[in-house]
Amino acid sequence: MPSDLSPVIAAATRWLLSAFPPAAGPLNHALAEAQACQAATIAAALRYPTALDAGLLNLLGPGGSDRLDSVTGADVHPLEGPEHSWRTGVDETVVSWAACLLADADLATVAAACLAATHHGASSVGHARRLTIPSPRDNSAAPLLRHPDLLGPIAELHRETLLGLLDAGASVSAPERT
Repeated sequence: MPSDLSPVIAAATRWLLSAFPPAAGPLNHALAEAQACQAATIAAALRYPTALDAGLLNLLGPGGSDRLDSVTGADVHPLEGPEHSWRTGVDETVVSWAACLLADADLATVAAACLAATHHGASSVGHARRLTIPSPRDNSAAPLLRHPDLLGPIAELHRETLLGLLDAGASVSAPERT
């Protein structure tokens, strides 16, 4: 993944893990982080598919986590100070799309396939197997992060845009049938 999307991917991954914590233990945390990072990477690549898009992101900034925090109730306590400054690097749409991908492995498979149509290319995420074919161990490590009902309010923020993009991407990259 091009380094110019790395800050948004890292912030989205961190936000997802703070909002939907993994099961206890360092292995569970590592497995949940891998899943969240794969989802955020695919979402960021789809959201910012060209070098120009990524450049504009770096110039204008992602927008922050205020609305996401409001939806999850995290805004009840003030999130101020230097320990919360990473939240300004969160892109709401990237997190919403990542939530969609975490909740639906089939959708994640389609999204990963659509990466070939971006500037980043199909290999930018690798195989993304923890996301597209989660093992029982992956699911038990991240029960909140993979739970469709819990992710629903975040996923719904921008689900329709993602579905429209993937539908358009699938029709462009699908082979013609005779």
